[in-house]
Amino acid sequence: MAIQWFPGHMTSARKKAEETLEHIDVVIEVLDARVPAASHNPMIEEMRNFRQRPNLKILNKADLADPQITQAWLNHFNSQPNTKAVALSCKKAGDAKKIPGLCRQLAPHRGSPLKPLRMMIMGIPNVGKSTLMNALLNRRAAKVGDEPAVTKSQQRFELSDSLNITDTPGMMWPKIEHESDGYLLAASHAIGRNAVIDEDVAEFLGNLLLEQYPALLNIRYKLDVMKLDVQQMDGIDLLEAIARRRAYKRTDGAWDMERTAMALLTDYRSGAIGRVSLESPKSRADMLAHAAALLREQASQVGTAPEETDSL
Repeated sequence: MAIQWFPGHMTSARKKAEETLEHIDVVIEVLDARVPAASHNPMIEEMRNFRQRPNLKILNKADLADPQITQAWLNHFNSQPNTKAVALSCKKAGDAKKIPGLCRQLAPHRGSPLKPLRMMIMGIPNVGKSTLMNALLNRRAAKVGDEPAVTKSQQRFELSDSLNITDTPGMMWPKIEHESDGYLLAASHAIGRNAVIDEDVAEFLGNLLLEQYPALLNIRYKLDVMKLDVQQMDGIDLLEAIARRRAYKRTDGAWDMERTAMALLTDYRSGAIGRVSLESPKSRADMLAHAAALLREQASQVGTAPEETDSL
């Protein structure tokens, strides 16, 4: 199932962001540290490059992500021109306070009362942009919530007489090219539930976790106590095991897979399973290479040249 989600207000949000970007010095792009590439909106890169603005990439929710994989992502992003990447948790005020200084490094010619440093926060829904804004302001100025796309319009704030910052609504792009990206975003709650089937997303998530973090699943759900071998399980098996372990049954006596799916998704999103990352620079490169090979194969069958796929 291909997942697509592009609420109507995002078209106007993009137009407004393009207008505002003309008067911005540094773009702060907030990513989900567990899925940094999947949570990167290619439209933001396009807009930023057009205006030639430096980019501070915030790998937010780093406290929920695998630290070794997060470091690999930092190395990857910090090798890119005009880019600085840092991993933090926007819920920690001390982490957020580092951001203006990092932006000054990217735009050293700005940051005085005569030439204030003008920053803009961008990113997809539900990655923590508004939480970051509130931490910078030391007050609840931007709306936050558990559902994606809470912020619907731009908000501009003065941090000091030499710093100002603009918060933008979460923006998706019209077509998610890679099916796996849609599932990664849905699992990480960056896509509204109206666009997905929770059981399908949980099955996808379960397969990834069984492959990458079987020991953490065993600890969380005590699969060994149930005499289950995680090496022989798939996502459906995992959901059924969780349902049995927690006695999630419907009134008709069948296992309640909808409730079980939400339990697994909630455990991942909250960090109850442990610190996990669903993609690494290597897995991303492998996925893109596989996608490109499929395009070439399809093109050879119809005799046309394949379109280029996206990059990291």
